[in-house]
Amino acid sequence: MASILDIENLKVNFYTYEGVVKAIDEISFSLEDGDTLGVVGETGCGKSVTVLSILRLISPPGRIESGRILFRGGGSVRDLVGEDEEFMRDLRGNDISMIFQEAGNALNPVLTVGDQVSESFLLHRQHELCESVLSRLYASIEARGAASLFLRLATALYRRKLKKAEHNRLKYRRYGRLLRGEAMDRSVDLLLSLGIPNPEQVVRRYPHELSGGMQQRVVISMALACNPTVLIADEPTSNLDVTIQAQILRLIEDLKERYRSSTLFITHDLGVVSEIADKVIVLYAGTIVEYAGVRELFKNPLHPYTKALLRSVPRLGNRERLESIGGSVPNLVQPPSGCRFHPRCPHAMDICRREKPPIYHGAAKHLVACFLYR
Repeated sequence: MASILDIENLKVNFYTYEGVVKAIDEISFSLEDGDTLGVVGETGCGKSVTVLSILRLISPPGRIESGRILFRGGGSVRDLVGEDEEFMRDLRGNDISMIFQEAGNALNPVLTVGDQVSESFLLHRQHELCESVLSRLYASIEARGAASLFLRLATALYRRKLKKAEHNRLKYRRYGRLLRGEAMDRSVDLLLSLGIPNPEQVVRRYPHELSGGMQQRVVISMALACNPTVLIADEPTSNLDVTIQAQILRLIEDLKERYRSSTLFITHDLGVVSEIADKVIVLYAGTIVEYAGVRELFKNPLHPYTKALLRSVPRLGNRERLESIGGSVPNLVQPPSGCRFHPRCPHAMDICRREKPPIYHGAAKHLVACFLYR
């Protein structure tokens, strides 16, 4: 299957007063077209930094040091690391969208839900909105038999492709209210398609008037407004109760099938990964330690860190004491030499302390970064 997004040797550092935080250490992976790729690991392992790097949202003191982020949307291949900010602004929310971790923080408290959802249409779908508005105007004028000057103007605008400058004139001079009304109508339809009851009322409400689950649905609708090629979900269920979590996961699965988006799903919950992912990446301290299909990973984990994560998951009917991973997450200002997991690994060898392990290939496209599998 062809890949839609390729990350090659991505390295991200943060320059702080305490020293250089080596947050991401030359990771590489691919998101295949139509797949859901789960990224799991402990807090602080680099999951969110990875996806923010894809969107070029790493702010100072952070910096992408090296590597490539190849996006294959629209029939071309673009390295997002080298693109200018204007290109990235057009890309964000249009071709690549993100569902942020904290729905309450992602929404603007002083704007209504409708204003925030319709903003995506106004920014990225101006041409479609103009065509729709002018089409309705032309049909209305023709039906009424209105005067010829306005009819000729509307006909000329409708029948030829509008340039960007003409979009702006249409938006800000004469038809701004009509464009905003068209965007609001599309927002209502989108919220209705996400199973939100009474969307006509919801679009007039402010975020604080909605429940946590409803806020998350609104954030998802903002991400899906422009039918993105790649959808990034950064722990979208982390602060929701179990019932709402299940509803949001079912919703994301349904939307993936409906919009045919490729999904990058970030989480620390292995149970969520087992439900939604096709393939899984396990991150530890800014490095990829294992990659496999979701069934293969749960059936046959290879890396000691992955095994320890699975042993720490509670299971129904299991009365044995849960195992914890010894030690603590390393300080990435001075990360351990060699394999970053070796201070906590019960199978550590001398070579693990000296050298960074390469990627070894197992069965069924199962990859692992561990010297145990030389």
